[in-house]
Amino acid sequence: MSKPTIQLIPATDPQAYNDVVATMPLSSPLQGWGYGEARRVLGQQPERYLLQRGAETVGAVQLIRKRLIPGFSTLYAPRGPAILDTDLLPEFGQAVQAVRRPSDTLLKIEPPLMLPAGEGDQNIPAGFGPFERAATEQPEHTIIKRLDAGEKELFAELHSMARRNVRAAEKRGVEAGRSTDFEGFWEIFTATNERAKLGAFPRAYYETMLREGNKYGGESYLLLSRHEGRALAGGFFLALGDTTCYLYGGSVRDDRPTADGSPRKDAKAPDAFYWNALLDAKKHGYRVFDFWGIPRELDESKHSYGVFKMKLKFSEERVWFPAYDLPLNAAAPAIVKALRWRKTQNNLRKRGTADDVL
Repeated sequence: MSKPTIQLIPATDPQAYNDVVATMPLSSPLQGWGYGEARRVLGQQPERYLLQRGAETVGAVQLIRKRLIPGFSTLYAPRGPAILDTDLLPEFGQAVQAVRRPSDTLLKIEPPLMLPAGEGDQNIPAGFGPFERAATEQPEHTIIKRLDAGEKELFAELHSMARRNVRAAEKRGVEAGRSTDFEGFWEIFTATNERAKLGAFPRAYYETMLREGNKYGGESYLLLSRHEGRALAGGFFLALGDTTCYLYGGSVRDDRPTADGSPRKDAKAPDAFYWNALLDAKKHGYRVFDFWGIPRELDESKHSYGVFKMKLKFSEERVWFPAYDLPLNAAAPAIVKALRWRKTQNNLRKRGTADDVL
């Protein structure tokens, strides 16, 4: 007797849906209900399903429908689906055919595999059944930190420069921890984006994620690093299950004048931010800290290289999150080319280069 095939059952209970996402061995906070609600701000529509195989729930998926032009749309599972095993992905692809709309031309998935980064990407699967390797929307290459060790061991695992800078920040009175100061975060975030010529979504997107990500067992939170009252480094985190993700953030220089007019010493606020973010994640029971994005190709002239070097001081475990596409109709190849062209034009307009940030 053949095994029952997967069916996509519409999820109407946010708590029950998030419970499945949180308990799957392959999962991500971006598959949580709150992330989909933030996507509505961008004019995109989330659809959530439970993956049912007979009487067994084998996963959950949040599909984001993006309308392109009249009559054409794509489906996207950000860092998803949340699933028991990648062996189920071909069946999942078949199941999507039963719920897609006629306008849906392409399905993009980003299975949360956390494949170890080696020399190149030759060990990354080329496909899963009908799914073929494709460009990601979320960062494909990132750094993670596993938080199973105690605080002393975690500190000892940091790069010597990170340990030195964390101690210096403590001596200079830097304080870092969770915060409700959205304005402080927003000032840092926007200044960093302007300095590095990066793009950003409307403010309402982040405010919505901060609110909705805190429901149904998930967490979204801000963490700021302050020196003498001013927030100098900070980040926005989204968490669910055993993982927290550092999605957005940055740092600013302290340009306030000193009493005698001399330049201020570097308080090492970013180092304090990263270290305290790790401690906070461990305190709240998370086992995996995702630093969220480093460049695949290192170029010392780019802003992303400095970000990479900073993150590398706090963990050296580099992993891949590859993406895969499934064409849903004959228009898919043309849609892929059009999306790549649009992304290139956005890069040229914002930063003067066709290269992606990561």
